[in-house]
Amino acid sequence: MFTKILIANRGEIACRVIATAKKMGIATVAVYSDADKDARFVQMADEAVRLGPPPSRESYLLGDKIIEAAKATGAQAIHPGYGFLSENEAFARTCEEQGIVFIGPKAHSIAAMGDKIASKKLADEAKVSTIPGYNDPIDTPEQAVEIAKGIGYPVMIKASAGGGGKGLRVAFNDKEAHEGFTSCRNEARNSFGDDRVFIEKFVEQPRHIEIQVLGDAHGNVVYLNERECSIQRRHQKVIEEAPSPFISDATRKAMGEQAVALAKAVKYQSAGTVEFVVGKDQDFYFLEMNTRLQVEHPVTELITGLDLVEQMIRVAAGEKLAFKQADVQKIGWAIECRINAEDPFRNFLPSTGRLVRFEPPAQNLFQGQATTDVGVRVDTGVIDGGEIPMHYDSMIAKLIVHGTDRNDAIARMREALNGFVIKGVQSNIPFQAALLAHPKFVAGDFNTGFIAEHYADGFRAEDVPHDDPYFLVALAARLHMWYRNRAQGLQGQFWEGFKRLPKREFTVCTLGKEGDNQYVDVSLGEVALNHSSVVTVHAPEGDREYDLHVEHMLGDTRLSGTANGQPFTVQMERGHTKNPLVTRVIHNGTQLDAIVMHPRTAELHRLMPYKAPPDMSKYVLSPMPGLLVQVAVQPGQEVKAGERVAVIEAMKMENVLFASADGVVKEVKAQQGDSLAVDQAIVEFE
Repeated sequence: MFTKILIANRGEIACRVIATAKKMGIATVAVYSDADKDARFVQMADEAVRLGPPPSRESYLLGDKIIEAAKATGAQAIHPGYGFLSENEAFARTCEEQGIVFIGPKAHSIAAMGDKIASKKLADEAKVSTIPGYNDPIDTPEQAVEIAKGIGYPVMIKASAGGGGKGLRVAFNDKEAHEGFTSCRNEARNSFGDDRVFIEKFVEQPRHIEIQVLGDAHGNVVYLNERECSIQRRHQKVIEEAPSPFISDATRKAMGEQAVALAKAVKYQSAGTVEFVVGKDQDFYFLEMNTRLQVEHPVTELITGLDLVEQMIRVAAGEKLAFKQADVQKIGWAIECRINAEDPFRNFLPSTGRLVRFEPPAQNLFQGQATTDVGVRVDTGVIDGGEIPMHYDSMIAKLIVHGTDRNDAIARMREALNGFVIKGVQSNIPFQAALLAHPKFVAGDFNTGFIAEHYADGFRAEDVPHDDPYFLVALAARLHMWYRNRAQGLQGQFWEGFKRLPKREFTVCTLGKEGDNQYVDVSLGEVALNHSSVVTVHAPEGDREYDLHVEHMLGDTRLSGTANGQPFTVQMERGHTKNPLVTRVIHNGTQLDAIVMHPRTAELHRLMPYKAPPDMSKYVLSPMPGLLVQVAVQPGQEVKAGERVAVIEAMKMENVLFASADGVVKEVKAQQGDSLAVDQAIVEFE
C-alpha cells in the first residue's frame, strides 16, 4: 500500500480524497493555485505545493509540474479527482512512465473510453446499443448544420473531450446548430485543449441513468447499481439519487451487465461510470463512459456501504476486489443536491465573492465512511469566510442524505436545505427546495427535460409558494418581539416608558415587488419560561394561532423549534436588505421580507409612495462577474433583437448576451479583456 499520495485537484473532491487517505493512514500532498492558497483542502493536506496563477491552464492543468511535485515530495501515486487531468490520457501515461501510480484507469482505457467518438465506435463493436449520430469530428458550422439536418432535429452537439456540461448544446433548428457548434468548439478548446465536436440524435423525454462500475487489475469487474441523474439544467446535473425511481430490477441487471461487458472490453481497472439514456419503455442506449470518479459518487457509497475512493486506491495498489457482484448491497435511498454559487432568480448566473457565513446543516455521515446508516453528509471544499473565485466551477458543496426509502430521503433533504446557511454569495438552495417539493419529482415522474418544461421562463419567487405563509408571518413577529424585549432588558430603567406594559398588537407588512405590500395584524402572547409564545395571525379568512417554541441567541441565523408541536428549521435575520428594520424569514425555499410595526405606523406606511428603480432598458449590463471575451458591436451599428452583443466567460462557461430589442449602439462602455462586475454597463443604445 502507498504511504503518500498527491491529489491533483482542488475543492471538495480534494478534501474527499484526503479524508479517505487519512483513514487509511496515507500521507497526502495538495497542489494549489494562488487563488486557493488558503483553501480548506490545502489546510487538510500534510504537505502543499504551489502550482501557479489562478487560471487552470497555468496551474491545475500543468501535468509536468504536478509530476515534479509528486517526485519532490516522495508521493508514490497521484489521484486526479474529477475534471482537470482526470481523463487525460497523456497525463496518465506520463505518470506510468515516470514510475508514479495513476489512481485511475490505465492510459489505454482512457484513450478508448474517454474520447466520446472512439467510445461510441467501441460500444458498437461490443454490440452495445447506441444512439444514431455522426461519430467523426466536424470541421465547420455549415457542415454541422448539414449533418444535423440529415440526422433530424433535435440533435445534441458535443465536444469529444467534454464533460460536466462543458462543450454541449442541443439544437432544434439550423440557427441553433450553427451557433451551438461554434460555442461548443470554443468551450472545448478553452476547457480541454481539444476542439473536436460531433453530433448525435437527441432522444426527447429521456432519462439519464448511469451505472457505477469498479474493476481491478486481475480481470474482476462489478457494477454498483445505478444513479438517476435526470434532473439537469443546461445538461449539468442538479439532483442525483440512487437507486432510480424508474427502472425495474430486470432493466438494472441488463444495464449493469452491459456496463461490465464494456469495461472488460477495455480491461478497465478503477472506478468508472457508464452513462445511458433510457426511454419511456426502459429501452436504453449507451451515451459515454466517464473514466474517473463522478461528482455524484456519494449516493452510491451510501446505498452500498462502500468507500469508492478507498476502492480506487486499493485497486491502484494492485489489490483484488474483496467482494463479488452478489455481495453488492442496495440499502435505503440516497439523494444528492449540488449547492452552487449561482443566483436562481437571475437565470442562475454565477455568484462569486466571500462566504460571509457558511454553516452547513448538522451531519452524522462523513467522507471516507463505509456505512449505510441514514442521515446527512456534507462534502465541501470551502470554509466560513472563504472565497468563491471566478476561475473555477460554481460548486460550494454537495449535500447528501440517506433515508430508509425515497420519501424519507426527500423529507430529510428538505429539512437539511432549511438548515444550510450561506451568506455573502447567492446559492441555488431555493431552487433545490422547489424541485424537491414539486409533485412530479415526488412522484418520480420526470426526465431530463423536467427543468426546461416546468421552469421555461426562469425561476421566480412565485415558483416556491409556502404551504402556510402565515407561519412565516408569525415567525417574523416572534423574532421582532425577541429583539424588542432584549432591547428593553438591556436599557432597563433608562428605557423610555419602562413602567408601561409593552404592547403586543402589531401589523406585519410583507414587502412585495414594486410596492405591492401586504399587511396583516398579529397578536403576541407572553413568552413563557420554556421560550414558548402563542402568536395569533388575524388573517382575512380567519384567525390562525401558532404556539411557537424557539430559542434564539443574538446573531443566530438558523433557528430550530416547534410550531404547534411540529418541529421546524428556519433561517431568520434582521437588516439583511438596505432597510435595517426588515426581518427576513427563509423556509422551504420561500423567502419573506417583512417589517413588524405598530398598527398606527402601518397606517402611515401604507401612504408612502413607491420609488421605482431607474430605467436601464437602454443598456446591456453584465449579468454576472466575469471576463469580457468579445464585444460584437460598435458605435453607430444597427442591431436587431436577438443579435449577439457580447460574450462573457465565468466559471469555465461561455455566456452570450443578445440584444433584447432593435436599436442603434450609442457607446461601447467596456472593452474585450475587461473584468466585469455584476450590472456593469457593456453597451449603451440610443
